[in-house]
Amino acid sequence: MLKDQDRIFTNLYGMHDRTLAGAKARGHWDGTAKLIQAGRETIIERMKASGLRGRGGAGFPTGLKWSFMPKESDGRPAYLVINADESEPGTCKDREIMRHDPHTLIEGALIASFAMNAHTSYIYIRGEYVREREALQAAIDECYDAGLLGKNAAGSGWDFDLFLNHGAGAYICGEETALIESLEGKKGMPRMKPPFPAGAGLYGCPTTVNNVESIAVVPTILRRGPEWFAGFGRPNNAGTKIFGISGHVNTPCVVEEEMSISFEELIEKHCGGIRGGWDNLLAVIPGGSSVPCVRGENMRDAVMDFDALREVGSSLGTAAVIVMDKQTDIIKAIWRLSKFYKHESCGQCTPCREGTGWMMRVMDRLVRGEAEIEEIDMLFDVTKQVEGHTICALGDAAAWPIQGLIKNFREEIEDRIKANKTGRMGAMAAE
Repeated sequence: MLKDQDRIFTNLYGMHDRTLAGAKARGHWDGTAKLIQAGRETIIERMKASGLRGRGGAGFPTGLKWSFMPKESDGRPAYLVINADESEPGTCKDREIMRHDPHTLIEGALIASFAMNAHTSYIYIRGEYVREREALQAAIDECYDAGLLGKNAAGSGWDFDLFLNHGAGAYICGEETALIESLEGKKGMPRMKPPFPAGAGLYGCPTTVNNVESIAVVPTILRRGPEWFAGFGRPNNAGTKIFGISGHVNTPCVVEEEMSISFEELIEKHCGGIRGGWDNLLAVIPGGSSVPCVRGENMRDAVMDFDALREVGSSLGTAAVIVMDKQTDIIKAIWRLSKFYKHESCGQCTPCREGTGWMMRVMDRLVRGEAEIEEIDMLFDVTKQVEGHTICALGDAAAWPIQGLIKNFREEIEDRIKANKTGRMGAMAAE
C-alpha cells in the first residue's frame, strides 16, 4: 500500500491549487536548474537505475529509450514528443495529470528534453480533451511568464520551448509514428520501422515519443533518487503507477499505487470491492481494451505488473482495469471492442483493414448465437492472421480481446449457439 508521502501526483483529484504557485507549494519546480546541471549522461543513467518502464502500454525501459538519441547533433534539431492522445477505452490516467497536476508534466518535459539534447518539445493531446488542453495551456503560459520555459528555462542555461498540439480524435494517432505524421499535418497513418523515431522522427529529425505519465514522474525520481523509485514493486517492475479502475466495482476510481500490488488489494482498498462480492466476478481486462481478458477466478490473486500479468495471459498495458461481473454479456462486451477497432483502423494494412471488419461481423453473429460452432476456431484462426502482420500494433489490439474471449469463455459462446439452435434463446435473453 503506497503511503501518502510517497505519492508523485499530489493533486490527482484536483483538491488543491493546480496553478504554478500551488505546484511549487507541493514541491514541484524546486531546484530544477540543479537537476539539469547534473548533465545529460547522469540524468539518463539515473533514469535507467530507477527502473522506470514506459507507462503508455508497451513498458519499454524509459532511460534506455532516451539513450538511443544521438549524443552529438549532426546539424538536425532533436525533439521530444509527449503522447497525450489517451484514446484506449477504459484509460483515463493522463487526463487527471493534465487537468489537475500539469506542472509535473511541464517540468518533466524540460528535464527530459535537456537529457536528449532537444530544445523543443510537443505535447500531442487527444481531440476530445478540450478542458484538459485549456488547463495544460494555462499552465504552460504561466511557466513562460515565470521564466521556467523559453530562453534560459528555469535558469538552467538551456533554451526550451514547449508546444501543445490538439489532435482531432483519431485513436490511431496514439501510435507513435502515426502521431508524428499527424503532428506534421499529414493523415495519421503509422510509418514503417526502421527508421525508428530516434534516427528519423518528426520532420526527419531525431525524436523520442514518451507517454504523459512516463515524463511527469521524471522530476520526482531525480529529486528523491532512483533507488527510492526502484524500491517500489518487484524487480524489473519498479515504481508507482496510476491505475484507472472502472466497471463493476463499488467505487470506480483513478489512484496512484505501487507496482506489483495484488489485484485483490487494489480492488478492496480503493474500490470498495466487487459489485455483488467476489463470487460475482466474471472477468477482468487488466490493461485497457486492447489486452486479453482474464477469468475472474484467475485474476483475484494476480499481481498488477508487467511480468505477472503476462503469466496469466494478459498485459498491464495502461493499467486501465475494466471489471465485469456475472451480469455482463461478455460476448457482447468483446463485440463492442471489436467494433471500436474496426472503426479506428486507418486502413493502411490489408490484414487490419479487412480483418477488423471481418472479425466484428463474426462477433456480431456470436452475440446473437447465429453462428456455427466451427466458426469459433475459424475466428481464432483469423485473429492469428491479423496479429503480427500489420505495420503497427492496432492489428494486435483488435485480435487480442477476441483471443482472450475464445480462450477463457469458449463454453459460453458454444452454449449460446446451441441455445439459439434449439430455440431456447428467448429464455436466455429473459434471464
